[in-house]
Amino acid sequence: MTQIINHQSNYQKLPEIVKSLIDNNPLYQENLDKQAMIENIHCTFDPVTVPDVNSISEEELTKRIKRILSLHLVSGMLNDLTPEQMKIFDESVKRG
Repeated sequence: MTQIINHQSNYQKLPEIVKSLIDNNPLYQENLDKQAMIENIHCTFDPVTVPDVNSISEEELTKRIKRILSLHLVSGMLNDLTPEQMKIFDESVKRG
């Protein structure tokens, strides 16, 4: 008799992790589109691109997704800068 194992792969857990991170962070809620971020994360961690996605611990996967969401958050904020502010930002990054 075959035993059925109900075990989600990390790839299947991606939407749950993204939803949880966004739902628990007001900045993410205000500035990120949840569905777009789920799609982005799915593409980023596609099993073809990252074949060992299931060997990554859920804690580490959550950390990586949080970094990606933060990157999207910051990059979105840069879009709101005026050309003068962007020039100041670029100069400060070059010095750093």
